[in-house]
Amino acid sequence: MSRKVSKKRIIFLFITLFFIQGFNIYCQKQVLNHLPDHVNPVIGAWFWTQKEFTPDGYKPFIDQINKHSCYDLLTVGIRLSGRDITDIDVHNQAKLAVEYAKNKGIKIALDLDPRLASRKFESLYPNELQESLWLKEIELSKERSIETVIQSIDLSDHMTGSRTPYISLKGRLVRVYSYEKTTQGIDFSTLNDITTACEVTNSSKDSLVVRLPINQSDKPRQVCVMATFTHLVPDVFSPNLKEFTRKIIKSYADIPLAGGMRDEFGFPPSIPAERMLSGNHFWYSESYASAYSRATRGRNLVDDCLLMAIGIKGKEQERIMAINHYMKLNWMRNKELEEDFYNTIKKEFGENAVVVTHPTWYPYPNRLEGKKNGLYWWVAKRDWAQTDEVTPIAIRTALTKKWNSPIWYNQYYSEGRADYEIELWSSVLAGGRLNYHSLYPQKDNSQNKYTELFRGKLMRAESRVRLLNLITKSPIFCPVAVVFGHAATLNWATSQFDNVGMELVNHLWSIGIATDLIPSSEIDNGNLKVNEDGYIYYGKQKYAAVVLFHPEFEKESTAIFFNQVKRGKTSLFRLGDWTMDFNGNPINGNKRFHKQMLATKDINTTVAEIYKVLKQKEISIQTPATRLLKGFGYVSNMPPTSGFCRLIDGTYIQASGVKDLSGDTIRSNIKINNHKVEFDALGVVAVRLNEKGEVDALSAGGLKLFKSKKLKILLEERIDLALWRNKDGSFEGIIQGYEGEIPQSLLTITNKWTRLQLPSPVEE
Repeated sequence: MSRKVSKKRIIFLFITLFFIQGFNIYCQKQVLNHLPDHVNPVIGAWFWTQKEFTPDGYKPFIDQINKHSCYDLLTVGIRLSGRDITDIDVHNQAKLAVEYAKNKGIKIALDLDPRLASRKFESLYPNELQESLWLKEIELSKERSIETVIQSIDLSDHMTGSRTPYISLKGRLVRVYSYEKTTQGIDFSTLNDITTACEVTNSSKDSLVVRLPINQSDKPRQVCVMATFTHLVPDVFSPNLKEFTRKIIKSYADIPLAGGMRDEFGFPPSIPAERMLSGNHFWYSESYASAYSRATRGRNLVDDCLLMAIGIKGKEQERIMAINHYMKLNWMRNKELEEDFYNTIKKEFGENAVVVTHPTWYPYPNRLEGKKNGLYWWVAKRDWAQTDEVTPIAIRTALTKKWNSPIWYNQYYSEGRADYEIELWSSVLAGGRLNYHSLYPQKDNSQNKYTELFRGKLMRAESRVRLLNLITKSPIFCPVAVVFGHAATLNWATSQFDNVGMELVNHLWSIGIATDLIPSSEIDNGNLKVNEDGYIYYGKQKYAAVVLFHPEFEKESTAIFFNQVKRGKTSLFRLGDWTMDFNGNPINGNKRFHKQMLATKDINTTVAEIYKVLKQKEISIQTPATRLLKGFGYVSNMPPTSGFCRLIDGTYIQASGVKDLSGDTIRSNIKINNHKVEFDALGVVAVRLNEKGEVDALSAGGLKLFKSKKLKILLEERIDLALWRNKDGSFEGIIQGYEGEIPQSLLTITNKWTRLQLPSPVEE
């Protein structure tokens, strides 16, 4: 009996070993064209032309992507004249393209924005289109009645493309006020509504001619004419906008999309954008006016637009209050719409569906972006932190904490391929990746604007960088946060207007102090928290120091929040005074903070104090961000293309792409948490150690040598690889672009190796 059992055991062990060996061989021979589904992807943008609507017109680009790029996920926008997202032919062609791409292992997230169906929305809800309220001041004549013209402007943005802009459809006279004016604003005792005494003598879709009465007063009198113009775009406050958007998304639920996208949402901008900042323009609609009335306990939006634009003597406090409520409604409504879009995508395409791309329009936190969406970037719900163009690095890093995103994506475009290569390496050292737009400006509508990025060394550089995604679990470590007064930076009636503290942020990054930039509204939203340990957190980021920048108009909750911080934990600083509350009432806000919050006089002093704190807490700085990111009239600091950074979970990353844009040779002998690590690689290396100093994860381009406490790798031929511990604590990994037998030094670590192919470059 014992012999039979013994034989069975031997047979069982033989079969088990056979299957294990077979599985290991399968893993070693398994070849992937793209990163696995559970890994943060490489993202590329694809904007369709009419060519994509020809039979099989989508195939050439997808074939190019599959062969020559690292892209795993494509964000697809269809912004063409005569092609609405609600059209059946658009749906059917998109379905064919998505299914074809899926067979190649490429995912697609489709632009499902309601702005791509404005005519359809107009036909369903003609009274729920966006309005602009324009104010025009003119002096009345004592001799005769005069006429004045109020003109609208056609609004447009990237969503219109070759489509119809957000044209004016009709105009109407809303109100006419007359008054005497002082240096301090309107004399309230002279303010009169004279609308009934005025006459619209000529009306068109984009202009009104208004005849004004004779001035019968002894003193000069000003008149403010207020007119609205309706535009071909859904009203942001439309009560049916959510449901309209949901139906669009649901109509595509039969397509195997990876998710949905929409970018740069909010009120429609105007190009040149400065026309919207003249001080005589407000977003308006009856729904907006109703929301404003509810928020302000019955105030009238039209009346308050006069107050906000010109000011009334003796009503300075009311003006402050009106502006604060108006701008808060702006970002809160856009937040609400973004959350509904996000939740609907998840509902229709599954919890693993992704929502892309960036909510940023003007890629700088200034008055233009405030006008469009109230600086709602931190509440526009996404799966990953996403920005575009030259959005400052401190915003990108803050968004990774907000959305629990290991990396951020910045949609980038430039005139030359070399710019992408520089941006790629710089982004790695700031915890981010590129979302590849095409070359811009484009010379033609051919695919050259895309395939130019597949030439040279750009995709080879990206192939090394993408291996980081296999082991990256947490965002970049930023020990400092600047929390700017959200209301103060949006209120044009104060000196703090249009200042979120970027000078301070740039200074900190320039000396290697990685810093997050966060609006104070995140306190009331419950996203900035003081945890039980007494530190301030944003997501998983614990801050050694936090600066409250210009807290004017803050609420009592702001003081309560900072006063919860335990002494000796997060060091607190305040730059700027708090003299008024959100409703403009005078207060001594500075005294509402505990004495542990240090009031500093200027930026240099603040930086010096923060540096002391980090030194006392033995927090090391990273590579100084000395590269200047320029564009749109602004300059901000970015890391160079060579250096190091650390992630919150302790992962150490070193990267260099200076001499060779596909990756320089990196030879380092360093200490990570007092444990020696040595490596020789190309382009990028990332190492994460556990508490015992053992390797938890490793990623490297062109690895030649790696040494740590218990792990040694010495390779005769350089190999791109990523190695990590799985749930049961054993190693598995990916080898990239290597076709030979797996070296024994790697097989001694694990047999669980998968191969990842390299994209082939397009010939010059």
